[in-house]
Amino acid sequence: MHPTSLHVSRFLLLLLLAYAFSIAVRFIWVYQFSGTPDFYWNDQIMINTNDGYAFAEGARDMLNGTCSAHDLSYCGNPLAALTALLAQILPVSFETLILYMPAFIGSLLVVPLMLIGRALGNDYLGFIAALLGSIVHSYYNRTMTGYYDTDMLTIVLPTLVLYSLIAAATYERNRYLLLIPLFIIANSWWYPQSYSLNLAMAGMVLLYTLIFERRNLFFYKILIFMLLSLALVAWYFKVLLALALFGAFHFMPKASTRPIIFALLALCAALVLFSGGFTPVIAQLQGYLFRSLHADDLNLTLRYFDVVQTVREAGQIPFDVFAARISGATLTFLFALLGLGMLVWRHKVMLLALPMLGLGFIAFQAGLRFTVYAVPVMALGMGYFIVYASQLLEKVIFIDRTLHVSRILFVTLSTAAALYPNIAHIIDYKVPTVFNAQEVKVLDDLGRLAQREDYVVTWWDFGYPIRYYSDVRTLIDGGKHDGKDNFATSFSLTRPPIAGANMARLDVEYTERGFDENHSDNLLAAMRDYNQSDLNAFLAALQTRDFTPPAPTRDIYFYLPMRMMSIFPTVALFSNLDLHSGTQQERPFFYATGSFKDAGALLHLGNGVALDKAKGIIMLGQQQVPLAQFVTISYDAQGKIQKNLQNLHPNGALNLLYLKSYNQFLLIDHTMFESLYVQLFLLENIDPNLFEPVIMTPWAKVFKLKR
Repeated sequence: MHPTSLHVSRFLLLLLLAYAFSIAVRFIWVYQFSGTPDFYWNDQIMINTNDGYAFAEGARDMLNGTCSAHDLSYCGNPLAALTALLAQILPVSFETLILYMPAFIGSLLVVPLMLIGRALGNDYLGFIAALLGSIVHSYYNRTMTGYYDTDMLTIVLPTLVLYSLIAAATYERNRYLLLIPLFIIANSWWYPQSYSLNLAMAGMVLLYTLIFERRNLFFYKILIFMLLSLALVAWYFKVLLALALFGAFHFMPKASTRPIIFALLALCAALVLFSGGFTPVIAQLQGYLFRSLHADDLNLTLRYFDVVQTVREAGQIPFDVFAARISGATLTFLFALLGLGMLVWRHKVMLLALPMLGLGFIAFQAGLRFTVYAVPVMALGMGYFIVYASQLLEKVIFIDRTLHVSRILFVTLSTAAALYPNIAHIIDYKVPTVFNAQEVKVLDDLGRLAQREDYVVTWWDFGYPIRYYSDVRTLIDGGKHDGKDNFATSFSLTRPPIAGANMARLDVEYTERGFDENHSDNLLAAMRDYNQSDLNAFLAALQTRDFTPPAPTRDIYFYLPMRMMSIFPTVALFSNLDLHSGTQQERPFFYATGSFKDAGALLHLGNGVALDKAKGIIMLGQQQVPLAQFVTISYDAQGKIQKNLQNLHPNGALNLLYLKSYNQFLLIDHTMFESLYVQLFLLENIDPNLFEPVIMTPWAKVFKLKR
């Protein structure tokens, strides 16, 4: 199989085959869950990524014309705008559209990979790379059916940028120059964070030009178009300038080309610099380096708990995991790396892919997040390795007929071997939907009760779905969850109900005031208005009935789901600290388990925790702690709570709850036992002066604040 570019019609056939293969593989997940009623809503399987509901909400609001200034909706977001456009064109339901968009749009990665193969003179290379790159672990995970997120184009567009650079450098024709700003502008519009990568690719073009092509004026043209694309000016202005430059280069006399090109290069560099072209990179660095919040009202600096401290994507990962996420398996990764080296040796223009490869390899030390950027580059390496290895057969097999069959067989088996671990991963990767149908029913009912201006207090994990299904406002969500935002909600959920009620009303009303007053911190603004200078005294006052909260301007609901229990210790972290120093206070005791064994005298709860049933003593390893209470909680056939409370030791430090209907035990201290979440959701100990139960199910419960 000699390096060759096939006739256009055969190339298009291979492209369609690769695209169909990528989509077909993504239907495995649909097939696996097509018979699961709990995953359906409005006669369609629901999406499986939390953030997707933010874009779905934005698209819905754009379609309904209900975008408003302060409801956090993603109106105008590129994905929301694209979805709204497609919803008006395609004859499918909105739920079907957002479910399948990732599969059909994410699979477009095969296009730039095959185009790169063609630009390098070998369509088979591109075809193999397209098959592999489109389904590799990390790329599939972020573009599978139901993973409705910007990731569906986050790698496609940079790979198109890479293709535009390789095509321009390979063919050296002016018409390819126009592709550069087209794809970079699209990439920047779709995913503004890609600016740093685009800038790195421009730097790589400059370095490549100075080392290999410094006498070739065409490469300076490439640089001109790249710099023009990076300038922080209106996109239509850049498009007009690009068209003007294209026309100028087309008609420019060759005798005057060199001085004009260098003058234009200097002007474009100045345009990037003076338009603030390096500002986004500096801002990102500052975002990583400086995280404390400075408040100007009371000359205080409050040090909140940052959500990054709970993210586990950061940190070194094992090499086999790193390799599998990029190429499917360690052996495939090594062959792909070898093939990429040979490809660069054969086509040094592939050096322009180093920024994408480098960003992906950073993940080995920085965590899983960026591995996906290396996928298309390494897929090209694997494609070249298989093609090159097939060529070696020529030196072994001399009979033409045998040679042809052997090549086909070798390429087929090698490609299948590279694809196998990825398809096996896809079959095993049974990601559930974000919510089940019973939970969505609660949110749908809530949407019928609440007004669009009302607030729902819950943890940020549930913010986007609540806003989509209930069409209400939230205090925090997957995008708005800084330490200062999370503190109030954490405080509300983990303190006693009176404290939770007061803090919720305070935070909601000061959030609304902040839209006009533009204060930087709700807590400090409230302290100013309440004439308080002692933060700890103010927080203590919130936990009493003597505190007078702000007058209500809208209703507030608490959404308390069962699934919050698994993350409740994390929820508590955000308010269990000294805001002056930022240091964590002693953590409340919270241990939930569904793995237990009754051994007669002892009830083993896992991890060295056991209950001496006769003595009412909890054994934590060698430590023995008396139980204050043992509570059994269950639900009858009508979903009504049934409670049985046994008081054991008056001075007991822990409480054990047997959640019979959930088949779980919960061991907690008094702080957690008295928390709003435990009191309202698990125990249904409701103060009628504070809360009104409005939706009560074992899956989730909603309470309306009455003050």
